[in-house]
Amino acid sequence: MNRTGKTLLILALVAVVGMAFRVSWNALRDIANAVGADATAATLYPFVVDGLMAVALVATLVLADDDRKFALRVLGTYTAASLVLNYVHGLVPELHGRTVDWGRLADWDPANWALVLLATSLPVGSIYFGSDLVAKVLHHRPAPIPTADTNAEESSETIMKRSTADLPVSTWAPITPNTVALPRPVRVGFVKSTLPVKPLPSIAPTPTAPIERRATAAESARPRRATGRVPAVAKSTRAKRTPEQLLTEARAVTADWPDAKLTGEGIRRAVHTSPANARVLREALRAERAQAVA
Repeated sequence: MNRTGKTLLILALVAVVGMAFRVSWNALRDIANAVGADATAATLYPFVVDGLMAVALVATLVLADDDRKFALRVLGTYTAASLVLNYVHGLVPELHGRTVDWGRLADWDPANWALVLLATSLPVGSIYFGSDLVAKVLHHRPAPIPTADTNAEESSETIMKRSTADLPVSTWAPITPNTVALPRPVRVGFVKSTLPVKPLPSIAPTPTAPIERRATAAESARPRRATGRVPAVAKSTRAKRTPEQLLTEARAVTADWPDAKLTGEGIRRAVHTSPANARVLREALRAERAQAVA
């Protein structure tokens, strides 16, 4: 549907809703007069009931999950209440001419009490439910739509920031033996020849050295590369820290860290140490926190 068609559809919906509200407004105004409302209050009473229905409908389109179910319940409750009051208005002709007794909507007392309670409680419910719906709509944050690129970047970044000890340990798949039997060799017979056979000359075997010795000789014959001292510029100027110094420094750096952030990779980057030392520091800090909580 193009933009013009959508505009016409919305205008037709607004016109229908406006006419329906005008019909309901007449009945709700007479009900308000019957329960003791003055002229101004009776005029505003239909906006309290049917107006909250419009607010609940808009909230249903915006909210999601449990908040949307709550908005649907409010919309259904106030729709049913408006329907009951309009039905009572049609059953009691005295309400049209305002000749009914004050606070009298039905001849049977229990039904009259229930109708008066319903008519008088709707304004209070509109204040409560309307405020709650508006607060839910203002604080609603729609969830972002995940894409394939976003999921791939987040997963790769999470794996890169995790320490070696935090990664899952991979296990080798079990090796299943091959149970297929190989065919047995077939023995082939030779036909005896009647021709004279010339004997072959004997060849003396050539002595060969074992494979391990030849490999050792080849390795030893290869010239080794000369190595010199590491220059002073390439050496680290930082003094080697003891485990107590590393633990003290890690304790000061991670004092305000939450437990979820206390990983080996995070400690390694903060303290500038090896992964093995980072894992030892992580376990020590977690043990200290567990003792403090206990």
